[in-house]
Amino acid sequence: MEPRNETDILEFLLMKVTENPELQSLVFSLFLSMYLVTVLGNLLIILAVSSDSHLHTPMYFFLSNLSFTDICLSTTTIPKMLVNIQAQNQSITYTGCLTQVCFVLVFASMDSCTLSVMAYDRYVAICHPLRYTVIMNSHLCGLLILLSLFISIVDALMHSLMVLQLTFCTDLDIPLFFCEVVQVIKLACSDTVINNILIYFATSVFGGIPLCGIIFSYTQIVSSVLRMSSAGGKYKAFSTCGSHLSVVSLFYGTAFGVYISSALTNSSRNTAVLSMMYTVVPQMMNPFIYSLRNKDMKGALRKLIHRTPSLL
Repeated sequence: MEPRNETDILEFLLMKVTENPELQSLVFSLFLSMYLVTVLGNLLIILAVSSDSHLHTPMYFFLSNLSFTDICLSTTTIPKMLVNIQAQNQSITYTGCLTQVCFVLVFASMDSCTLSVMAYDRYVAICHPLRYTVIMNSHLCGLLILLSLFISIVDALMHSLMVLQLTFCTDLDIPLFFCEVVQVIKLACSDTVINNILIYFATSVFGGIPLCGIIFSYTQIVSSVLRMSSAGGKYKAFSTCGSHLSVVSLFYGTAFGVYISSALTNSSRNTAVLSMMYTVVPQMMNPFIYSLRNKDMKGALRKLIHRTPSLL
């Protein structure tokens, strides 16, 4: 097969969500509903936090940023998939594919970094409560989010610029429902050693460090809570971490599921389904987890809902 220069490539072909034409309407409705729930749920979180002065704290500031990132990550993948299902056309342009690769990397990395920052916030609140307001000031909170965004953009740009240097063969079928950097690199005819090294390095640094930060924070939190003499204090401390732990478990659990599936099975469809779950399910479930387990969030949402008819 003759390789072609990247400037000659017009489009890639994504995997079909379903091979059964009779199921296309059902699948389209399912993913459209999931996308709308994701956007509306996370938008409600953002509006509730911004409208209630009692929620103008570091924890909810980070939560609103997580919700915004979740909306962006879902918007990067699902609308294009819905268009392809409706048009029965799985093509995506070369430029569109690389753009999708870049934004998926930005927002997935941003999710990971934000979860790590939220773990640090809980660590300071529980292990250093008297110094919490001094340490977690507005300047530091803004700086942590900006640093997370900067790291995520650098990570995405490194991968995207390296992909631009590759040449591709005539087989341009991507075995996923969206463009993902690892699968795009596998289609290249040119040498991808540097790209693969970069992927392993970036995954270790931009994925491993946030996860290690979360583990360290909760190790310290558990140690501090166990030293508390009051049962009420222990319950309150664990309850403030419950929602975050649930979100972390869902996000990293689906991520590891994708990795293990791709390593142990040859079924590209199973890997594709898990990859879609990784970019859809955690983002959809986050608003439910935080609203159902958090009294302050429930109260803010009730106020927002009651206030909305009067504003209309």
